[in-house]
Amino acid sequence: MRIAEIYRSIQGEGFLTGVPSVFVRASGCNLRCWFCDTPYASWRPEGRDMATDEIVSQVEEWETEHVVLTGGEPMLFAELIPLSARLRAIGRHVTIETAGTLHLPVECDLVSISPKFASSAPSQAGDARWHRRHERERHRPEVIRRLISEHEYQLKFVIDTPDDLRAVCQYLAEVRSIDRQRVLLMPQGTEQGPLATRAEWMKPYCESEGFVFCPRKQIEWYGPVRGT
Repeated sequence: MRIAEIYRSIQGEGFLTGVPSVFVRASGCNLRCWFCDTPYASWRPEGRDMATDEIVSQVEEWETEHVVLTGGEPMLFAELIPLSARLRAIGRHVTIETAGTLHLPVECDLVSISPKFASSAPSQAGDARWHRRHERERHRPEVIRRLISEHEYQLKFVIDTPDDLRAVCQYLAEVRSIDRQRVLLMPQGTEQGPLATRAEWMKPYCESEGFVFCPRKQIEWYGPVRGT
């Protein structure tokens, strides 16, 4: 399994915000979001191949209960199946972060799904090949339904403009089995100014529609740096 980085930090997003966690970041992705904040695991994949035993050994160096398997897209790698099982077998709480386009029979305590809207695609002029592939692969409602039927879940939508709020409603109308109380809306951005500006109109919307506003606390705590 190609790994970009393994590090200990504090979860900055979702229902487990504030929880000390070890992050295992897989390198490689089947999508190419224009706003991706980890291009070293997608647009320009870095890292090295690591065996399951090696990954587990590094995780065990930290006496931290929570482990987050993220990316890139960790579901690209069949090794995620034994890795997630091993981590739970040694008593770790496992979160898997995925775009929800691929399914593997993994073991986890929480699957954090971040579906991508059409607005996430790279520009056709800038990269026509990835624009086409991204649009072809980004929306897999049948995978979402299977993941939420098998696991405890949270659905985390990245919101860039008010148009994305309408896309959320359209998405939930299509995938009807989603619990709205498990829907988190997170502002797009890697700087506090733009995040705060988007929060001004997102927070009232979340309150009125029964969604959860999801700040990016790691940006507030550390800034847009790796290993956080």
